[in-house]
Amino acid sequence: MANGSKSGKGKGKPSKEAKAAAKAARKQASKERRSQMWQAFQMQRKEDKLLLPLMIGTLVGLTVLFFLLGLLWNVQWFLLPIGLMLGVLGAFIIFGRRVQKTVYAKAEGQAGAAAWALDNLRGSWRVTTAVAGTTQLDAVHRVVGRPGVIFVAEGSPQRVRSLIAQEKKKTARLIGDTPIYDVVIGNDEDQVPLSKLQRYLNKLPRNIDSKQMDTIEGRLAALKNRGGGGAALPKGPIPGGAKMRGIQRTIRRR
Repeated sequence: MANGSKSGKGKGKPSKEAKAAAKAARKQASKERRSQMWQAFQMQRKEDKLLLPLMIGTLVGLTVLFFLLGLLWNVQWFLLPIGLMLGVLGAFIIFGRRVQKTVYAKAEGQAGAAAWALDNLRGSWRVTTAVAGTTQLDAVHRVVGRPGVIFVAEGSPQRVRSLIAQEKKKTARLIGDTPIYDVVIGNDEDQVPLSKLQRYLNKLPRNIDSKQMDTIEGRLAALKNRGGGGAALPKGPIPGGAKMRGIQRTIRRR
């Protein structure tokens, strides 16, 4: 009986081999993240001449500031490492923001850029890309979130406005009084730049809770199944030199 109980306890515990494999996997993932970050840093440094001065200035500036503040109360050696850590953190924040700015600048104006930006939203947004579109690669994407339903369009404003109107009409029949918003990506008046899309969505009022989001998403999924889905867009922005005819032909087939 004693032997049986010991073997039963052992079943629930991971073996040494499993622990070693998990540890090795974590090390490998960490190594890959560091490698990706280093590559991103090298690429950004070559394109952005202000990156290094800003990062170094932030690191040195915060370190010196905290050291000088510490001199006032004779705790400079206590505040020095705090200033150093904050300086490193500030340098990383600057790096991240400037990389993001560069990525958005390159993506802006390319077909599929809005879909890519929506797929990278932070927060509990439910994104369905290309619920409607044209052969000219105009597209309307749908987002379900705490504000309600938001339609995000990219392409010619004249063409996408009619697409938005059609989608809003179909959606309103299913979601009742839930608010519906729409936005066109661009830099003209009454448009939202791609880089400010996340900020725009976060500023919208919170009108529904997560349970209502689930209900709405289920109803809209049924609408998509009945209608056969929207236009098919490439995953991510299309490079500037891409041939448009082949892409348009693919959309027509779908």
